Amino acid sequence: MTVNPRAVYAPLLASAAVVDIGAAFLGAPSMWTLLGACLLLPLVALVARWSPVRSGSIAAALGVAAVALWPVPHVWGSGSWLEACGAAAFWALPALGALLAGGYPRRQAARTRQAVRNARRDQQLELARDLHDFVGHDVSAIVVQAQAARFVAAQDPGQAVRALERIEAAGLSALESMDRTVHALREASGGPTAPVPGLAQLPELVERFEHGSLDADPAAVPGLSREADTTAYRVALEALTNVRRHAPGAAVVRVAVRRAGAAVELTVANSAAARGAGGLLARRRRSGTGLAGLRGRVEAAGGTLRAGPDADGGWRVCAVFPILASPLG
Repeated sequence: MTVNPRAVYAPLLASAAVVDIGAAFLGAPSMWTLLGACLLLPLVALVARWSPVRSGSIAAALGVAAVALWPVPHVWGSGSWLEACGAAAFWALPALGALLAGGYPRRQAARTRQAVRNARRDQQLELARDLHDFVGHDVSAIVVQAQAARFVAAQDPGQAVRALERIEAAGLSALESMDRTVHALREASGGPTAPVPGLAQLPELVERFEHGSLDADPAAVPGLSREADTTAYRVALEALTNVRRHAPGAAVVRVAVRRAGAAVELTVANSAAARGAGGLLARRRRSGTGLAGLRGRVEAAGGTLRAGPDADGGWRVCAVFPILASPLG
């Protein structure tokens, strides 16, 4: 059976403090009580650093009291109570110093552990947002295409086959997104990383989206910071995912990337959904934190995000990001 040495610090200090106090007030020679008080100081520091809070607090209080009170019986016999109080106050200083010497690194270690916990929680939230942004888009595409294939299979098998091909492509894209999540986990543990997609991958994203069209200014993208570039891609991804979820019958979905003065403007606009379109996915409860979370991301990248109904009854999402003084290299 292995005994943890740190577990005996508090009982040892409490016992030694009681013995030292008793010896001082029972008339032991001052040399011995002084030596005992000096030996208590490192024990006070060790208890403040390593002992559990409850037992350590009691033991530390006894240790500080023993160090402070050892001269009181010797001064009391030859002086006044004021001198005894002064001697106790003087010897309380090294005891409190030992308490501080052990308590400060304990506090710093606790703050470090809390910072690590906060970092892990932030990383978990980041990974959850990544799964929502990337995998959710492809899963929504799979559901929509599966519904379409089910309804047209009997009348037009060719359309069903094309829907199955799009389901396959969306499934492969979802697997790639999960691979990126795994790479992010490896990055946290010091392993190799995978690049996060940006606006350079926007044509591929829009191409996978039925009825989607892209109007992108090639000169606009290099002016964005890396953070703004990846955030703009996430805005487009979330907006297209919401079109699939809430307006699957939209006949037209336009994605545009343009220069707007000293900024780059990304717009995703869809026409109104056809009546009765959508099936099961459109009837899902319309709730979530997608755009709310993106607004925080966009603002963190120095941009602004607007989302609301369009004049033709559709929906428009617009994100504006500032251009760097020197283009992204």
